Parts: sequence; structure tokens; C-alpha cells
Amino acid sequence: MTNNPTQLSLLQDDIRRRYDTLSKRLKQVARYILDNSNSIAFDTVASIAQQADVPPSTLIRFSNAFGFSGFNEMKQVFRQHLMEETVNYTERARLFRQTATDENAAAPENPAEILNVFTMVNSQALQQLAMQTNPEQLEKAVQMLSEAENIYVIGLRRSFSVASYLTYALRHLERRAFLIDGLGGMFTEQLSMVNPKDVVIAISYSPYAREAVELVELGAKRGAHLIAITDSQVSPLAAFSDICFVVREAQVDGFRSQVASLCLAQTLAVSLALNNAQ
Repeated sequence: MTNNPTQLSLLQDDIRRRYDTLSKRLKQVARYILDNSNSIAFDTVASIAQQADVPPSTLIRFSNAFGFSGFNEMKQVFRQHLMEETVNYTERARLFRQTATDENAAAPENPAEILNVFTMVNSQALQQLAMQTNPEQLEKAVQMLSEAENIYVIGLRRSFSVASYLTYALRHLERRAFLIDGLGGMFTEQLSMVNPKDVVIAISYSPYAREAVELVELGAKRGAHLIAITDSQVSPLAAFSDICFVVREAQVDGFRSQVASLCLAQTLAVSLALNNAQ
């Protein structure tokens, strides 16, 4: 595994940075979390509270202080990290079963159950996308793409399919769109001509591709406009972006979907088409 930043590593860095500002009880939680990250995904809230020697309500206050709606939502960051570190899909499925059993939740087993669950969670993810995406940000992004001389699209590993589709769609709109795929290791060379009249679209999810972060930083230094599609406001892409779309993808058995990201990509392309038709 490469040392790419993840949501967990970014959260841990934030906890360390803010540690001295926390109350005594919250410091107890912080110490326990930093020292026991591998067990957080498996342990119950009651068990974690007991071992950290705090009441369960303190865990909720701690998670709220770091931008989560509850401690179970924070636990998902630790669980997702375990899934990301487990490259083999069979082992990932086994790990999901283990964490599901620990929380008394039945994991889907047969293809029909998996299809039903994916359909349900993707529907929820799409509804969340529609509710949480800022209309003004969408309008601004479409205008930015409309005025761009060139559009460079970055999406590596899991993000590659979304980046490929978006490049395909933009080309059908007769836009000068270029997919940065790093063929032959030429990541920097493929972005070497970027300038302030261009737009860079970067798509990356935890664990964030190191090359994508470096390319985004290069585009920012050259003055290009940046549209980020990512999974967290603390994503390293967000710091450089003019517009940042945070997409919460559905997940089943530790396998994340791409439905919401593709929906957003299609929305940008079709909106640009309608804008051009005016």
C-alpha cells in the first residue's frame, strides 16, 4: 500500500492538532482513539466508553466536535479504513461479515439480497446527493466549464471510470477535454500546458491517490480553476478547489458504489449541453 492520505489519517491528524484545546474527558477519548484505532471498528460504543473510562454521551460529544452526527458515524471511518487496507475482495467480504456480526446486523449473502441492498442504499445516496448539493455551486461549475479553453479530468484507480465517462461526455459536447491517465508515468507532462483559462476536474476518494493530489496542487499553482469531486470536506483536494462537491457513495459489504458520482458527472455534462444550446 502507498502512503496516500485517508479519511482516517486526516481525522487522526485533526485530533492531534486540536488535542490541547479539548476538555479533560474529550482528551481521554482522543487518547484512546489514537492508541486503539484498529479495534474501534469492531468494539461497541458501550465497550469503547468503558475502556476509555467515559460515559457514552462523551463519545457522542467527541464525535460532534469533529463534525460527525454521532459516534457510529465516526466509527465508519475506522471501518472503511480497514476495508481499504484489505485489498483482496474475498478477505474484505469476510471482514464485513465480522463487523456486521459484532453489531448484530445480518450481512447480505446471496446475489438477490446483495442486489436489493445495493438498490436501496444507492437510492438513498442519490436522494442525499440531490438534497446536499448546492444549486449555486452547480451553476458556477457549469459556467466554469462553459468558459474553459481546456478541461483536464483527473481520476485514478477507483475514480478512473467516473473520469473516463466525464471525458467521454465532454468530448461529445465538442469540448477540449483531456483525461489525465498517467500513461507511461507521464502525469506531470499531461498537465504541463495547463493555464489560468483552463479547468481541472479532480475526482478522488479515500485513500486519496497521491498523484491526483500532486496534480491538483500543480494546477492550482498554474492558476487553473479546480472542480473537486470527493468524499469529505477535509479531503486534500478541497484545499485547492474553487468548487468542491462532497459525494457520499453507497456501500455494501465494504464495496463502495459509484452511482452518485456518475450521476453528478452526468448532471454536469447534460447541464453544459443545455447551456450550450441556449
